[in-house]
Amino acid sequence: MAFATLVLVSFLVFVVLWLTCAVLGLYGLVLGRAPGRWLRRHVRQPRLWGAGVLLVAAGNFAQPSVTVVGVGLVALGHVVRPTP
Repeated sequence: MAFATLVLVSFLVFVVLWLTCAVLGLYGLVLGRAPGRWLRRHVRQPRLWGAGVLLVAAGNFAQPSVTVVGVGLVALGHVVRPTP
């Protein structure tokens, strides 16, 4: 019984994290700005960051290549300066 409860709670946490990543990625990709005060200060390319977060959510860590590309895009979203 305890193992089943642990699996259920872990699954629910995973679904909530996946949904959060998907919503934040869509927000950054569609609106072109990062959600929240902290992310707005640190993310220089919100659309690139949003695409990366969506790929991380789509990869679900079950497809490592998609997840790695998504993490790379998230990193580029933080590092690349906007073009004038």
